Amino acid sequence: MLRRSVIPVTRAVVGASAVAAALVLAGCVGDPEPSPTSGSPSPTVTDAPAEVVFLPDGSADDNLPIFAQTAKGVWESEQRGEGRAYVDALVAVGFDKAAMQVTNDQSTVGNAAESLMFSVRWGDSECLIGQVGPSTGQLVTQVMPQLAEGRCLIGATRAIDW
Repeated sequence: MLRRSVIPVTRAVVGASAVAAALVLAGCVGDPEPSPTSGSPSPTVTDAPAEVVFLPDGSADDNLPIFAQTAKGVWESEQRGEGRAYVDALVAVGFDKAAMQVTNDQSTVGNAAESLMFSVRWGDSECLIGQVGPSTGQLVTQVMPQLAEGRCLIGATRAIDW
């Protein structure tokens, strides 16, 4: 059996640690930068994130960012528990509906599914897979190898017939 030891910390030790931390942090603050002396404006560097786009000729890994971003948009909406919403959103950005699978939104007794999965078969060997629902608590996306017969999801899936 593993036990943890708890060592009481006195106020003096805590106070000394706080003073030492304050002194270290005070030493990190440098003098303000001098203003430029020339009349030319200073160059500005921006680290704008690269645009996330669908890449039809890219790999599954190349398309994971747009798959995840699209699924995140649905997950953050009122349609978070509707498989059709994920399929429709993915089709809207360029994914092939014929290559998709989605699990049922509801259990066999009519309750909301604890986990909803959706996928897009990519090429001959990979799948983009997403999972959401109360059992995960968040959106999870990843690239996984295809299963037998080109499937991405194990178990029963619903027909994508709309």
